[in-house]
Order: sequence, then structure tokens, then C-alpha cells
Amino acid sequence: MRLEAITWDRLTDALAGHIAAMTAADGSPWLRIAVDGAPAAAPGEPAGRLAEALRIRGRAVHQAGASGFLRPASLRLEYGREDPDAFHDEWFDRRALWREVFGPLEPGGTGRVLPDLWDPVADRATRSRYVELPPGGVLVLHGPLLLGHGFPFDFSVHLKLSPAALARRTPPDQRWTLPAFARYEDETRPEETADVVVRADDPRRPAWSGLR
Repeated sequence: MRLEAITWDRLTDALAGHIAAMTAADGSPWLRIAVDGAPAAAPGEPAGRLAEALRIRGRAVHQAGASGFLRPASLRLEYGREDPDAFHDEWFDRRALWREVFGPLEPGGTGRVLPDLWDPVADRATRSRYVELPPGGVLVLHGPLLLGHGFPFDFSVHLKLSPAALARRTPPDQRWTLPAFARYEDETRPEETADVVVRADDPRRPAWSGLR
């Protein structure tokens, strides 16, 4: 894949302009956007830039992190605290994402989405109030391992790190997750699945695949 150097500002502007002109492929009045990347790639940062750029263009936006939809510790850590396969398969409550986020944004849905479900520090439900995203609004969901589950994303961005950059930028106490991301690359092939790939080995000098 050929990548071209770009600044974060230019990247955000290009993505926001493209997304603001889109309509959902399934006829939904809402757009569903993924910013996929390992925590070391800090996907919440470009997701936040994108959300703000879309608001400037007049679109209502709900930004959410997949980390707000972790499963309870009793389920997440059933196979131990450092099991990479469990992290890949079991940590995120994908059923809850379907029920509380994607379901309400399907054609004929209510638009009422839950910002988050579970507090992993307190290990209890957050009890957050529902947020109503009006028709024409945009969901920007960011986090790791988002692709390959059939989520009805209308557009997806994958933040790519080389294995060396991923290892270097992952804190020592989280490096046990590295095999999970290697498995994700091998099985899901996010570079082929995503609409846009952004290489972020050097966070100051991103490069992107362009709009496909």
C-alpha cells in the first residue's frame, strides 16, 4: 500500500469533508464512523479532531470510546489478567455495542445511544444517561479491534503502527496485549478492511492511503 505524508490538520479536513457529504449505505439517517487503532496509537485524539471538524460543518456528533463498553472483570479476566486471546475475544462487550449504540442508529431506530456502559476501575455499571443523536448526526466510535465484527460502519479509519512502533509505544505493563494486535492484523487485516489507513509510527508525521 502506498502512503503519502500529510499533517493531522489536512487529514482531519479531508476526512471531515468526505464524511459530511456522505449518506448511509443502508438508508439510516445517521452515519457510523470508526477510528480503529491500538491504545498506543491514541485513536481518541484523531477521533476528537474529526468530531469537532464535523460539528463545524453543521453535523451533530456523538463521540464514544469502545473502552466504555468493557465486560465485567469476572468475565474479562476469566483466563487471567494477561491473556492476549481473551483480550482479543472477550474484553469488549460487542453485544452491548450492538444493543446500545448500533441498534438505535439503524433505519427506523430511535437515535438514543448509551455513551458508555461499564466503569472498569470501579467494575460497575456507569449508569450514564442516554444521548439522543438527531437524524443527520454522526457516530464517531474509537478504540482497538473495532473491525471484523460486522458493525455497520459507513466509513472506517485504521491507525497503523509497525510492530516495532507498537511495542515501543505500548507501556511495559500492557505489552502482554501485543500478540492480540498481531492476531488482529493477521486475521482481520484492517489495512484491507478500512476505508482509510493512517500510518502513525511517528505521531508528528502521519502518512495516509488517501480516500479510496
